[in-house]
Amino acid sequence: MRKIRIGNIQLENNILLAPMAGVTDRAFRLITKPFGPALMYTEMVSGKGLMYKNKRTEDLLAVEEDEGIVAAQIFGHEPDVISEIANEAVRRGAKIVDINMGCPAPKIVGGGDGCALMRNPDLAGEVISAAVRAADAPVTVKIRKGWDKDSENAVEIAKTAEECGAAAITIHGRTREQFYGGTADLDAIRAVKNAVNIPVIGNGDITDGASAARMLEYTGCDAVMIGRAAQGNPWIFAEVRRYLETGETLPPPTLDERIDTAVRHIRLLVEYKGEYVGIREARRHMASYIKGIKFGARYRERINRAETLDDMLRIAEEIRTGDLV
Repeated sequence: MRKIRIGNIQLENNILLAPMAGVTDRAFRLITKPFGPALMYTEMVSGKGLMYKNKRTEDLLAVEEDEGIVAAQIFGHEPDVISEIANEAVRRGAKIVDINMGCPAPKIVGGGDGCALMRNPDLAGEVISAAVRAADAPVTVKIRKGWDKDSENAVEIAKTAEECGAAAITIHGRTREQFYGGTADLDAIRAVKNAVNIPVIGNGDITDGASAARMLEYTGCDAVMIGRAAQGNPWIFAEVRRYLETGETLPPPTLDERIDTAVRHIRLLVEYKGEYVGIREARRHMASYIKGIKFGARYRERINRAETLDDMLRIAEEIRTGDLV
């Protein structure tokens, strides 16, 4: 298994959990950690939110030692704001600071953040430099291949990031215009890898061991980042690792394994966020854990009506035994 180094941080393998807004909170990270990602990320955290003392923003930044190596993903387009949040992220436990320059969401790019920064390379460089100066930790940058098909400037932004002191680059092989449609462009990732001397992390369409191997082999990238395919499926990290090490494919988790993990996840959500919020967030996670199971639509109807921890635990056991149908 290949190991990579990001700045002064040595990672034990080259399989990473992507930052996902509304997903990769502390509960999700603790559930995922045993399956072996070498690096996990917080949800995307607003620099402005921290400056305005937003409680949710402060909670998103919190990283505990039992989580292992965690990177805080931050966003913003004002260098002074990024400087403040980069420093605070490290103070709150992050081992790496990652700047989001790839988010395609309208409310993010509409404010000049996320992928909008790829349209202003000079400002992107100022933002990266500010974070590098402020953070006592490696700073990385996550980008896309460009804004749209007429402005695919990932190589330019990656070179700028390296020149400004970034310790690694993650590239999602789609434009902002594509959002998550179509297929990830491996040639774009390979072009970035060939253009810089810092580690490059490939992101997009990794759903199993074979797709991870294809990404690594075709692009030459140093690591792979798994996002949507990890929702309800933390086993993917063990699967990818086994495939990369041996070429073998692990069997899928059993129904009991799915339910046991889902229940642990639900309990953590309730512990950290309270029953009202935790159960409402647990609904979508539980739906992901049972994806592909027979009678899944009926199960999801019940899950979406769950109001309490007891409701959710009862439904989980009924799914396990088949008594819900």
